[in-house]
Amino acid sequence: MAQRGLCSRREADRYIERGLVFVDGVRITELGTKISPDQKIELSQEGLARQSTQVTILLNKPVGYVSGQPEDGYKPAVDLIGTASRWKSDKSPRKFNSTQLKGLEPAGRLDIDSNGLLVLTQDGRIARKIIGEDSHVDKEYLVRVTGKISADGLKQLNHGLSLDGKKLKPAQVNWQNEDQLCFVLHEGKKRQIRRMCELVGLKVVGLKRVRIGKVMLGNLPPGQWRYLRDDEQF
Repeated sequence: MAQRGLCSRREADRYIERGLVFVDGVRITELGTKISPDQKIELSQEGLARQSTQVTILLNKPVGYVSGQPEDGYKPAVDLIGTASRWKSDKSPRKFNSTQLKGLEPAGRLDIDSNGLLVLTQDGRIARKIIGEDSHVDKEYLVRVTGKISADGLKQLNHGLSLDGKKLKPAQVNWQNEDQLCFVLHEGKKRQIRRMCELVGLKVVGLKRVRIGKVMLGNLPPGQWRYLRDDEQF
């Protein structure tokens, strides 16, 4: 089910346990049931209705908040989601209620000392599209730096660096002005941009994510959020 993009693996388990999954019209209730590639998998109307109520939220995460689980002295970004912090320009007809916080998880991380676009979702299909092993969704960052870059530093940032003993995928990196770079990455290793910059003689002093796939941060104010619109796709 996850491979076919119907839901996440965790959601698949829940749907099967509740009897909401059918294979070639036959209800499946046993986890781990094996089927052939040509068999048809469907969710019941109740399963589809559950999916339609799942929300995806775009947050402009400020510095000082962690993306996922709370850490000593720091709050998780989900704590910022509430009625008062919803962007007044959000055009979504959805109404916020506290049940939308249940199962709301970050689709990818944004370091505590970084700010910008963070996606929080209840929908495993969206999480898989953004951070799944076969994801092709890129992410764009504006990065303010200090220091003197090595002679072939920009070339290395684009392709040629390794982290943790593994070569990085090609990136698109270019100067925006004398102290700011634009990074477009196709992977998301821990503190990747900061570590890449250190390898070529630069120190990151500010990092902001402005795009994930086709979805832009835009004018969303820091600390505020909005719903992903029906016409938006990553």
